[in-house]
Amino acid sequence: MARSSLSSSTFKSTELPPEIKPGQSVPLLQALHILTRDGKLNQDSRRKLKQVYHLVNFIEPLLQTVMQDQSSPVLVDHGAGKSYLGFILYDLLLKQHAAGQVIGIESRAELIEKSRQLALECGFERIFFEPLTVAEAMQSSHLPDKVDIVTALHACNTATDDAIAFGLQKQARFMVLVPCCQAEIAEALRQHKAEALAATFFSELWRHPIHTREFGSHLTNVLRCLALEAQGYQVTVTELVGWEHSMKNELIIAKYTGQRKQSARDRGLQLLEQLHLTQLKSRFLF
Repeated sequence: MARSSLSSSTFKSTELPPEIKPGQSVPLLQALHILTRDGKLNQDSRRKLKQVYHLVNFIEPLLQTVMQDQSSPVLVDHGAGKSYLGFILYDLLLKQHAAGQVIGIESRAELIEKSRQLALECGFERIFFEPLTVAEAMQSSHLPDKVDIVTALHACNTATDDAIAFGLQKQARFMVLVPCCQAEIAEALRQHKAEALAATFFSELWRHPIHTREFGSHLTNVLRCLALEAQGYQVTVTELVGWEHSMKNELIIAKYTGQRKQSARDRGLQLLEQLHLTQLKSRFLF
């Protein structure tokens, strides 16, 4: 097993912030700049860690469900960025098991290289990182044909839709998504605002610019949920953490059941038609 080249920390558990969990890798958290060199946790890092922990808490029972059927689950963190989520998932949920892997997908090669180096330094042998675009991830021979869980934390704008499309192609049993900065529908609503105002009084819901942005964000996630239901997933929507920690707080959990809902597809298409957004049908897989 590869040995960590990170400087070993000598902090006692009683000296660490209470947020740090037993057995958690202190050198990893320091390398991710969540903990300072002297083992402290600043307010920004505390908020970030709280969000990741909450997501891990949602993913853990899903992973346990998968491991009842197989001993080597595959988790994919789509749009991984600096891979905070992937590393902490591995550290808390998979490190103690003999099998299973986490794969981080990120298009920025420099972030992938840093993550690979950190995994090597930590001795994390079953966490991998692939420098792939969305299109490449759908076709790459470096990725398994099927995966068990797809996650996407704060995947901006259409990146959440990319994660959904990837999960569908890879026949993911679960998808755990925290969308962010949904701008595509808001822009389409702006383009058709005059037409909508003339057609229906419901367009008052998005007449003002700030309402356009908020309504567009809400509508985006509604359509995503309908699309997932149409593709055979049972969908739960909740909040990730309290609003005081993040305004990007909506959490979508999808569990594959195989029961495709024609009614969900019909409702999604009706929404797009009523709001003059039919050009987005393919984006939402209707």
